[in-house]
Amino acid sequence: MYTSSLYSNEKIIGQMNNFGLKQVAPHILDILEIAEREQITYKSFLSMVLDTEVIGRNEKRRRRNFAGAHFPPAAKSLEEFDPSELKGGISKSQINMLSELDWIDKKCNVLLLGPPGVGKTHLAVGLGLLAVQNGYTVCFENMTNLIKIFDEAPYKQKQSFRLKNLLKASLIIIDEIGYVPVTREQANKFFTFISETYEQSAMIFTTNKDVTEWAELFGDPVITQAMLDRILHHAKCFSLEGDSYRLKHPDLFSGTEQRKNVLPDRGKN
Repeated sequence: MYTSSLYSNEKIIGQMNNFGLKQVAPHILDILEIAEREQITYKSFLSMVLDTEVIGRNEKRRRRNFAGAHFPPAAKSLEEFDPSELKGGISKSQINMLSELDWIDKKCNVLLLGPPGVGKTHLAVGLGLLAVQNGYTVCFENMTNLIKIFDEAPYKQKQSFRLKNLLKASLIIIDEIGYVPVTREQANKFFTFISETYEQSAMIFTTNKDVTEWAELFGDPVITQAMLDRILHHAKCFSLEGDSYRLKHPDLFSGTEQRKNVLPDRGKN
């Protein structure tokens, strides 16, 4: 063996931790054993060490991003969404197109419109999970909680920290616009947020209101128009049509089946 004593093993692991190779350190003895057994070259051994460190760091970052996204309980993957349940609005090929995630790099937006229960949140969360899987930072908030963050950020550290994370995220998901009315002041704060993230982050919006109804929702046609100009400038819009999935499948929402957030399998990053 390359290391002949417990002390030398501990010393190697300690040195790797000191140099910041904390992901490969727990595996270095196994790697050394493989290297000696298979008599691999120095170059191959070094590649094994570095690959293990990179994979570990990516996995750690991915799990941190998943926790920071604040996805809702029972988040479901994109693969679980069945567009055949809809009467129209989005096709399997369009979902596959969105799954390529190139629109995130281009800072484009996705707008999902439709009545309650057709799967808008499922689609949004599924795309968010896929984005985390592929190394993007994601923040999910429903509109009610986002407004609360705006209101409390000036004097609550937790909300201030969350707002900073939202502004830095690669993808921001804002769910359920239109379910709860907002004040004029809150509408101004939302407009400011949209302006600050415009062409800086990609965004997904889900809403039960047509965009022609947003002026009434936000109480100011001028601000609403300016907001929509930014949202729709680089946007892919899908108007989902169909019956409520919850009403068609009440057994899945009866509380008898409990789902857990499961981090997707590691992606390309």
